[in-house]
Amino acid sequence: MQSPLFSHTEQQSQDRYVVQNPQLLRVSLTGHDDVLARKGAMVAYQGLVDFDGEYQTSSQRRARANTGEGLDLMRCSGQGTVYFANLAQYVHVVDVDQDGMTVDSAYVLALDSTLHTEVIAVDSQYGISGSGKYQLNISGRGKVALMTSGQPLMMQVTPDKYVNVDADAIVAWSSALRVQMQAQTHSSGVRRRRGNTGEGWELSFLGQGFALVQPSEVMPPQNADLGQGVRAQFGVGQHGAHAQNQNNAWN
Repeated sequence: MQSPLFSHTEQQSQDRYVVQNPQLLRVSLTGHDDVLARKGAMVAYQGLVDFDGEYQTSSQRRARANTGEGLDLMRCSGQGTVYFANLAQYVHVVDVDQDGMTVDSAYVLALDSTLHTEVIAVDSQYGISGSGKYQLNISGRGKVALMTSGQPLMMQVTPDKYVNVDADAIVAWSSALRVQMQAQTHSSGVRRRRGNTGEGWELSFLGQGFALVQPSEVMPPQNADLGQGVRAQFGVGQHGAHAQNQNNAWN
């Protein structure tokens, strides 16, 4: 049998995380270093590998219930090679080190089990929550595999060059950056979704670090509201930035 398909063979590497191709991640397990991955993301594996649901602590469950942000993971352990993918999205491996990274949990494919995660709040200029309101902070030493819809743009942020990013396109940023969520509209019209320009919420980054942007904007989270009624749909009220848990981590 002959076919160009046979050129798509395994990448030979000693690295733990390998981007097999732009949309497929290969992770090597040695029996001493579990990896946490998005549930259902395994597409193939070799060797003696176990897959178990990852236990969530009560604080993690509470944070997920209150904010909608969090990771739904499985634990992969044993000895072998596992391949992960999700909807053919592009895969990127990041070495977190001690810098820390803030990310939308929807874009996490896999991460080392040694890393620590917690849900944090992003302040809103007008006390209104939406896309980008709650994010996931990842700290410690280890690697994280992120996903993007299309090839991303890495923007450097410096003290003399701040960066503004659409809240629907941001994937991750350096945890050390100062961030402010704001709307491209006047305060009198802040409750109008997207106004007349097609642009809505944005995040402003200041300091020293990076902001990772994907060339795709998710739809506004019209149904991802906390509570009931019109006020809840737009994040006004007890879950806005001028009410409970402003700028604090949910725990």
